[in-house]
Amino acid sequence: MSENISNNAVILALLSLNSEIAIQQDYLESGEVPEDELDAEQDVLADLEQAFMEFVDVYKGRARQDKSLPDIEELLAGDA
Repeated sequence: MSENISNNAVILALLSLNSEIAIQQDYLESGEVPEDELDAEQDVLADLEQAFMEFVDVYKGRARQDKSLPDIEELLAGDA
């Protein structure tokens, strides 16, 4: 991932992906997913989770270098 991405962009991506994961999980658990679309929707969730973890890794690296950034747990809890 490019080092030219700002800290704010990484934070926004993390928060957006975290929200999208929750929405996708809710959808999958709702019982409203057509049977023929279930595998595709589970793949979407897996892709979202993979992207989220990649941004977590980037964020953690930046947080080690920039002590002004909140811990990832605080960021995701909304305490930042």
